[in-house]
Amino acid sequence: MSTKIMLKNVRLSFPSLFKKAVFDGKEGKFEATVLIDKEAQPEVIEKVEAAMQEFLINKFGSEAKIPKSLKRTCFQDGDTKDYDGYENQMALKAGNNSRPTVIDRNKSPITEDDNVIYAGCYVNAIVDFWYSDHAKGGKQLLANLLGVQFVKDGESFSASGGDCTDEFDEVEVDDEEF
Repeated sequence: MSTKIMLKNVRLSFPSLFKKAVFDGKEGKFEATVLIDKEAQPEVIEKVEAAMQEFLINKFGSEAKIPKSLKRTCFQDGDTKDYDGYENQMALKAGNNSRPTVIDRNKSPITEDDNVIYAGCYVNAIVDFWYSDHAKGGKQLLANLLGVQFVKDGESFSASGGDCTDEFDEVEVDDEEF
């Protein structure tokens, strides 16, 4: 049974929606983290928690049979993360080996060249959950990212320190110096 849910008006972080993420030189998955405001969106947090619980009960047959050592690694408190913008947020990380659907408000496909989707914008995201039990990672509840719909612009998360153009002086170069 699928526990597919739509998370509306959530903030996008670390999106790799058009190319698979690369970590330590190894190709990963298409992925993104969505941020859910603890104060403004408690109903979305409840929706995620209910869907995770429903998935686990369906997987294991009853609440009592859910492994105690299970890590819910896909859904974490943003206050425990050291990233700007994660304060007072819940963070749901989802990935997929296949490229997720990426569309605009009018349901038209978006490409990377459109420059519409970026870290910090607001999106609707469709996810579902899956269970992993591997020696390397242990028992984990993870999320698949199925689709992303652009909703509205937001303040961009930037990997850089911002624009520092004004701190430089104009430079004239004498060709004889080189």
